[in-house]
Amino acid sequence: MTGRTILRRFIADQSGGVAEFALLLPLIMLFMLGLIDAGRYAYDFNRGEKATQVGARVAVVTNPLVTQLTTYTFSGVTVGGVQLGQGDRIPQAALGTITCTSTACTCTVTPCLGGTLTLDTAAFAVMANRVKQIWPMVEDADITVEYSGSGLGYAGNPSGMDIAPFVTVRLTNMDFTSIFLFGGTVGFPDFQYTLTMEDGAGTQYN
Repeated sequence: MTGRTILRRFIADQSGGVAEFALLLPLIMLFMLGLIDAGRYAYDFNRGEKATQVGARVAVVTNPLVTQLTTYTFSGVTVGGVQLGQGDRIPQAALGTITCTSTACTCTVTPCLGGTLTLDTAAFAVMANRVKQIWPMVEDADITVEYSGSGLGYAGNPSGMDIAPFVTVRLTNMDFTSIFLFGGTVGFPDFQYTLTMEDGAGTQYN
């Protein structure tokens, strides 16, 4: 028997193929599950970003969640030692941060609008429902909306809101359920997107 014949027989020998496959199969399965999980994570991450973008878009063109924003006048308010008069531009420092959840709006950074703030639950529902159309796993408790000073607006505006604040829609406490970890969860970072208030009136959006 020549050396070439022995080599051919060695190469063609598959007697250990089943055992080798049995050893490699778990590694192959883990690799495949990892690839699937990575794709699912990236897909959900993209949905989280898109959901906040769409939510912010709705929030700036529909009724504000803080009802006082539609009626509050900055005419006569003192900012930085200067009292604002009718038609004066509203500086950014005139409004701190108002944070709205599904249950209430509160002043988290002063100055705010004074007095008790009221949440427009119907306006929240309009915005939240649009967010859920993009990412159905979102719940109302996961959504936070913040209003903060932008330096835009005029005191005593007779045709609408005095101020055009920054509006930030944020998703928090979102989790990813992993196949690779056999149903374990991995937390997403907070998603957020900010736009400047536009007309801020009505319930229609594009």
